[in-house]
Amino acid sequence: MLAYLNFIVLVISSCLALYFYIRSAGPAALEKKVGEAAYAACGRYRVISSVFMFVILANFVLYTLYPLPMGLPRTFPWDWWVSLVLAAVIGVPSGYLMWLGIRDAGEETMAPKKEHGMYQGIYRKIRHPQAAGELPLWFAIAFVLHSPFLLLFSLLYIPAWIYMCVAEERDLAIRYGQAYEEYRKNTGFWLPRRRAGENRQGT
Repeated sequence: MLAYLNFIVLVISSCLALYFYIRSAGPAALEKKVGEAAYAACGRYRVISSVFMFVILANFVLYTLYPLPMGLPRTFPWDWWVSLVLAAVIGVPSGYLMWLGIRDAGEETMAPKKEHGMYQGIYRKIRHPQAAGELPLWFAIAFVLHSPFLLLFSLLYIPAWIYMCVAEERDLAIRYGQAYEEYRKNTGFWLPRRRAGENRQGT
């Protein structure tokens, strides 16, 4: 019973984290309806999304204690230390990339501001460093927890993270106009292009 309950909460929390992040990524569009209060509202949506991310993390941990009764083995066929090495190989560079994105986005990471300009730093190379760094961390967590099921479940986050970034870009195009369009042409989505443009931005 606890296994099914935890899985249901995991699925619901994943959906709600996606929903509220997408809501948080649309301040420019929302501003057309409610005015500048849109930015504060989107900041609240971002916090709610983050709360559900932590719930997901708790669900991941609980799954190791209460796995679903299914055909998958509870652990990988190798020793746990191998999974820890794989987690480090994935998690260290991903965490660093995510940190760079947070550092260079500043307060806009959690609280969109109308007066905020397009970003510098890592955003001159890729448009969504935070997303590109955060997504692989779910795979790293699955390895730390030594769980094949969680690794497979994390694959579902790939289209979700892509959709979040695409939704964000639609709003950034409204917010920054032609400057963002030029930036998007010259800068990679999750990976650098050979010639990054001189502008910057994303999440």
